[in-house]
Amino acid sequence: MEFIQQNILLVAVAVVSGSMLLALSVRRPGGANSLTPTQATMLINRENAQLIDIREPSEYVTGHLCDARNIPAASLAERVGELESFKDKPLILVCQSGTRSSSACSTLAKLGFSRVHSLEGGTVAWVEAGLPLKKGARK
Repeated sequence: MEFIQQNILLVAVAVVSGSMLLALSVRRPGGANSLTPTQATMLINRENAQLIDIREPSEYVTGHLCDARNIPAASLAERVGELESFKDKPLILVCQSGTRSSSACSTLAKLGFSRVHSLEGGTVAWVEAGLPLKKGARK
């Protein structure tokens, strides 16, 4: 007890630091629905998850995940009919950094999609993980 009283500042820094570390490890930046590139790859391989690239077409052509369908975030609600067959199947939404796809996950969840995920870090994290991108429009 005497140690704590003499080193109150040191103890306070240790407690604050520990609680911040715990909070960051419990709450992931992309939310509960975010997947790392490795987790996304496993979901694609094991459950045939559908990839939806929500970037604009000009961004999509510069490099996208193989077999990703391009539906821009702005027109996601209008084009939701194209995804009706995937309502109970896993969908992975992809954008450049993971920010737009997180909010698009909320949109699809409100529209009744039960298994919607966001690629944490987007195509940037995908490339950093050493995974391939395909250039050009999907045929």
